[in-house]
Amino acid sequence: MNPHTERVARINDLKKTRQAIILAHNYQRGEVQEIADYVGDSLGLSREASATRARVIVFCGVYFMAESASILNPEKVVLLPVREAGCPLADMLSAPQLREWKQAYPGRPVVTYINSSAEVKAESDICCTSGNAVSIVASLESDEVLFCPDMNLGAYVQARTRKKLIIWKGYCATHAWVTPEEILEAKRQHPAAKVIAHPECAPEVLRYADHVTSTAGMSVYARKSGCREFIIVTEAGILHRLKKENPGKRFYLASRRLLCPNMKITTLDSVARALERMEHQILVSEEIRGRAAGALERMLGLGAGSEK
Repeated sequence: MNPHTERVARINDLKKTRQAIILAHNYQRGEVQEIADYVGDSLGLSREASATRARVIVFCGVYFMAESASILNPEKVVLLPVREAGCPLADMLSAPQLREWKQAYPGRPVVTYINSSAEVKAESDICCTSGNAVSIVASLESDEVLFCPDMNLGAYVQARTRKKLIIWKGYCATHAWVTPEEILEAKRQHPAAKVIAHPECAPEVLRYADHVTSTAGMSVYARKSGCREFIIVTEAGILHRLKKENPGKRFYLASRRLLCPNMKITTLDSVARALERMEHQILVSEEIRGRAAGALERMLGLGAGSEK
């Protein structure tokens, strides 16, 4: 038995012993996606975490995702294989900053992208993901909404609602690196390909997309489309899933810079180590957890932005 096969077998044995489920984001390494019980976007992972009966959740993603799983499952053990797997976008807004911002715009509901800390979620009225942000904003009665922390997702939603969005100026560095020139060059090299982009990209990039959607939405679009070639404008990890689900189709990454180092920290070794040592457990204080859970549960309760 080769080392890779032994590692996978060890993980599967530990899963049974620990009564664990492994959740992996679409941006994770291909080898990590292959050993996961569920692979999806932030919305799908949130739903899976809230529905699982497993005793232990091993979350292969970044810190805020494991926090969300812990918030939704206070009675379960949530493990993040690599504690240092963070999110620069989530770090662009702190709870004190959000409280100050709310004071400057009193009475406006706060819609917070799930790419945020537990403390920020606790200060929010409702959460959203890239897959349901438009529907979440539409569900609110207020004509003015505070939207944070991603300004590009905010701009995407603003273009699809009559409500006025007051938008925090955060951004995902991985998506922000993409330029319109790179999209045009990719289109020149692959003229028959459809461009699928994530709404965390800048508006000047999205204008060249044939379809803008979450990573789960990309999977659905590629599967249903009659097109055989696609230019993908999001983190490189999604290519593993797209190629696996569509063996007869071709996928091209729009830019070699579409690589999130935090999403690539997790390996099979770190997953096995997490299960062996029961590390690193993600804990949220009950005071923060209760308020953050309200924002997440209101999002899930609306059932907006299905992956299907």
